[in-house]
Amino acid sequence: MRPASVVRLRWSAGLRVRLLLAFASLGLTTTAVVAGASYVQARDVILQTAQDAAVVTLTEQIAQLTPIRSLPPSQAELDAIAAELSDRDDTAIATYQGHSSRHDQVSAVLSPELRTAVRAGRVVWQRQAAQGFPYLVIGTQLMVSQPDGAPRPSGLEIYRLHSLQAEQRSIDRLAMSTWLTGGLSLALAVLLALLAARGVLRPVRDLGQAARRLGAGDLSTRLTVRGSDELARVARTFNHTAERLERQVGELRRMEADARRFVADVSHELRTPLAAMTAVTEVLDEEAPRLPGDAGRAARLVSQETQSLTRLVDDLIEVSRFDSGTAALALDEIDVAAAVRATLRARGWTERVVTDLPPGVLARLDPRRLDVILANLVGNALRHGAPPVSVRLRAEPDWIVLSVGDRGPGLDPLVLPRVFDRFYKADSARTRSEGSGLGLAIAWENARLHRAGADRGSLVAGNDPAGGAVFTLRLPRRCVDPAPPAEGRPGPEGGRR
Repeated sequence: MRPASVVRLRWSAGLRVRLLLAFASLGLTTTAVVAGASYVQARDVILQTAQDAAVVTLTEQIAQLTPIRSLPPSQAELDAIAAELSDRDDTAIATYQGHSSRHDQVSAVLSPELRTAVRAGRVVWQRQAAQGFPYLVIGTQLMVSQPDGAPRPSGLEIYRLHSLQAEQRSIDRLAMSTWLTGGLSLALAVLLALLAARGVLRPVRDLGQAARRLGAGDLSTRLTVRGSDELARVARTFNHTAERLERQVGELRRMEADARRFVADVSHELRTPLAAMTAVTEVLDEEAPRLPGDAGRAARLVSQETQSLTRLVDDLIEVSRFDSGTAALALDEIDVAAAVRATLRARGWTERVVTDLPPGVLARLDPRRLDVILANLVGNALRHGAPPVSVRLRAEPDWIVLSVGDRGPGLDPLVLPRVFDRFYKADSARTRSEGSGLGLAIAWENARLHRAGADRGSLVAGNDPAGGAVFTLRLPRRCVDPAPPAEGRPGPEGGRR
């Protein structure tokens, strides 16, 4: 599972990137549309103005030309007309029925359509590029007056090549200004996106941090509500939820503490009458063989139930010690194999259990708690499993591993996650005398009580592939003392939920 901080940073970074991209895209699109439209409009205005001015100027200059005395004009007249209409930036030619003025640099760029329109008597123009430079080609026909004063085409065609380099430089400056404006707009959009992302993500980050603190158990976590927008409403909802959760969890904790205190108090209070009852049952056990019929059976039943009640009270007292944090280890250097044999021998299980116990395995453990764990595991296997029941010891450099197995039907997959739960019985039809349902829970707690540094002992339940249930106990070889109480409840495979 990835750490929560990594997930948070990745998520917030993704949201920040999306905001930046959204603002940048909006700014870039707006700038491109506005600047592009402005550029096209300004360029067209510049070119149209230059074009109209050039056409008007040429028309006025042609109107001021010295009248042609006769047609066709001479070469000198063609040259004079071209020279008079030319200047430093503009080049003009005059043509008449295939004859052109000297130094003709214009004919090469004249299109057939342009010539046709001029010969029809119209004033036409066309933008072109010659040698990499933009030009405006203007064509018209010189008009002559008829005797009645009406103008008529003379057939003398005038063409001028007007340079648009000055206008092109203005357009280039306009394009550069457009690009600069676009860049500044994009930078401004990114800056606004950063400010917006900071304003939006700050409450989101605060909400994430508060949720993590709440999930870690800090139920007093609250958010500062700013404003009245959607995020403020989320913060109010979070605070309301946290407040209700704190109140409900506090009530549950109080009820749980009361229940634990009640169990502990009742268990301790029962010890005194149970001690007296145990003394009486010992007398009844001695007299039971001599009592007739039902009286003997009743005496033996009272003795058995008293012993079961004594074990239940002892288990409840042990569980209350774990819950209150008063359970402690009494560590001693022991031979693990010898300790296992002593447990089996004390309960008369030596002949019923197969062992694989390498000698010389030493560990610093609590012998009493190891005895409790093994007694619960082996007793559980003998009651609910099938022979042969086995106990095997394996030594590791820093750990010892004890496995208790049988050849019974094994643990049902539905039972396995709850096998270490308190008061849990896999078979609900099992009688009261078969156990309280605390044995495996106490064994689990005792295993977790052993620790070395940050590592704790463990008890894991599972099924052997060859058949039967197997419980694996893993304890540090060098336990430390004191050890804090175990935490949580058992989960699947012996882990805590």
